Amino acid sequence: MARTRRPPRRRDRRGRGPRGPLAPPGVPLARTRSESFDDLVLDAVEELEESWAPELSGVDFAVEDVPPPLPPAGEFDRDVVVDRGVPLGRLERAVTPQGPVVVLYRRPIEARALDTDDRGDLVFMVVAELVAQFLGRDIDDIDPG
Repeated sequence: MARTRRPPRRRDRRGRGPRGPLAPPGVPLARTRSESFDDLVLDAVEELEESWAPELSGVDFAVEDVPPPLPPAGEFDRDVVVDRGVPLGRLERAVTPQGPVVVLYRRPIEARALDTDDRGDLVFMVVAELVAQFLGRDIDDIDPG
């Protein structure tokens, strides 16, 4: 007599099934890490646009999870912000017809931040450094504080 296979269980052992979300949509607990990081980038850009809006009008800002592989060790790219050999962000000058793109790498920045405030400060520092690189100015001109 052949044994028939039972269909896979769609519920847990006690028959309750999957539970609902832990937090309702719209509350801070329901936001993902990437959404929170995007908000930090937008805050940094808004802060810089208070003083540099005309110069930043054609600049796009983007977030990627991880950086691409680094070029060989002998090459130095001044358009990349690097911390201990790991890129935190880069400036792509001629990517789109609209203008340059400032790209931040979420995972390396989050790994270096001690807490939420430190993560916000680090995001602002990387954005400000890349904007200074784009404008050809000193970082102290962009962020005097």
